[in-house]
Amino acid sequence: MSDKTKENINVTEEMETSNFIHNIIDRDLENKTYGDRPIYTRFPPEPNGYLHIGHAKAICLNFTTAQKYGGKCNLRFDDTNPLKEDTEYVESIKEDVRWLGFQWDKLLFASDYFDRMIECAFTLIKKGKAYVCDLSAEEIREYRGTLTEPGKESPYRNRSVEENLMLFQEMIDGKYKDGEKVLRAKIDMASPNINMRDPVIYRIAQATHHNTGDKYCVYPMYDYAHPLEDAFEEITHSLCTLEFEDHRPLYDWVLRELDWEMPPQQIEFARLNLTNTVMSKRYLKELVENGHVEGWDDPRMPTIAGLRRRGYTPEAIRDFCERIGVSKANSTVDISLLEHCIREDLKTKVETRMVVLDPLKVVITNYPEDLTEEMEIENSKENEAFGNRKVPFSRELYVERDDFMEVPVKKFFRLYPGNEVRLKGAYFIKCNEVIKDSEGNVIELRCTYDPETRSGSGFEGRKVKGTIHWVDAKTAVTLTVRVYDYLMIEDENGENVLNPNSLKIMNAMAEPSLADAKAGDRFQFLRKGYYIADPVLYTEDNRVFNQIVDLKSSWKK
Repeated sequence: MSDKTKENINVTEEMETSNFIHNIIDRDLENKTYGDRPIYTRFPPEPNGYLHIGHAKAICLNFTTAQKYGGKCNLRFDDTNPLKEDTEYVESIKEDVRWLGFQWDKLLFASDYFDRMIECAFTLIKKGKAYVCDLSAEEIREYRGTLTEPGKESPYRNRSVEENLMLFQEMIDGKYKDGEKVLRAKIDMASPNINMRDPVIYRIAQATHHNTGDKYCVYPMYDYAHPLEDAFEEITHSLCTLEFEDHRPLYDWVLRELDWEMPPQQIEFARLNLTNTVMSKRYLKELVENGHVEGWDDPRMPTIAGLRRRGYTPEAIRDFCERIGVSKANSTVDISLLEHCIREDLKTKVETRMVVLDPLKVVITNYPEDLTEEMEIENSKENEAFGNRKVPFSRELYVERDDFMEVPVKKFFRLYPGNEVRLKGAYFIKCNEVIKDSEGNVIELRCTYDPETRSGSGFEGRKVKGTIHWVDAKTAVTLTVRVYDYLMIEDENGENVLNPNSLKIMNAMAEPSLADAKAGDRFQFLRKGYYIADPVLYTEDNRVFNQIVDLKSSWKK
């Protein structure tokens, strides 16, 4: 077992510990830390890609926390980097939040505050807490020092307030090229926290912004913009993932130096890590751009758009986020828990249909050639309210190829020469003859049926150990079924690598009722799993179904 596997959370241990964030909020309410102000949170994504399942955890935490305390939650786009952001991502994020079942109080952008942020920067300069630096990005890194060695002060650190005010105004006016100058906070180059060693708070970027166009050519850095955005919006509790813990002193410094009353409180929680899943926007973007997947909404992708197209429900994702809870310790959750949640959600919501993914023809030689019967079959084992449906049955059928073995292994109770099985909701059939092509491949089974054994007839004769599903060949509907494996798998070193076999496309045969399916409809394919009519590709002429999840669960409570 790899070290990485050993670190994985044992999902059989229910995470029912108290929510430490809510404990903090409870104390703040008791102490009236924020007076009579309501609890106010925000979800602040950068619009530089599509959201993934890790963001779903943050969305649920921020919105449900506000709901619990009768407060509010903003959706705020951290659009401080015009080189990477796009309105396509803005719209996709809004759709994802709504789909998960949440509605924001205000829709805001960091760019809404650019003028106020510049005013705050001038205030810091006037207080001697910020200066314009001419060092290049590489030189700034060299001057910063290491974890064990202090940094060196920039030769431009002691410019006068008047000079810094003038130079920063010239940066704003577009006098300098990208990288020629930056504005840095003046803190402590010997701080044990590298983030406090005179961090850059403004840089020049001669780029068109998706929201403000060409109005600005200087843009704030995230660590400077983030606390100001929270303060402007009167956020009480700024919930961030754990990698921002080392940035909290800078968050507090910005607001302290600006004399902010009742500043927001940053609280960090562990981000979601999931087995067989990569949650790096950069890597996911590479998968899209290099054609390894169909797009951001490819059903193999961990994006919320991908999960939605895959057939996951918002209820299942919210249930998953609630089960994993919040923690201060980074860990990895087994993806089987997410799969368990979607099975639990769908089992009483969807009807069952018979679909043969890998068809093998069966001819019932003693069945009348001109006869078609209607078999009554239950629509769901889990929900009686769905009732029954009638399924046509005649002389020629399709069964699953893996329901037949010419030379059966031990405890194989399905079709093999001389064996008898029950066809679901129909009759017993017995395999008598195996037909092969010139290359020795099995292409047809010839069987006989016992007309006394029809389901529901009260037959109490001999018993059979195997029951298999089937599709009537005469009335079958052809489907294109996409069966998925994990997009990422572990290599011999325990590292996640791209799975070359993550997609298998099959031409399947289905009972005729599936001809009436509409894009987005979900079903359980009997004995196979849960499937959705692809919301993007499905048409009457191109019946594409995506596997949501198989029926077998490895997760145990």
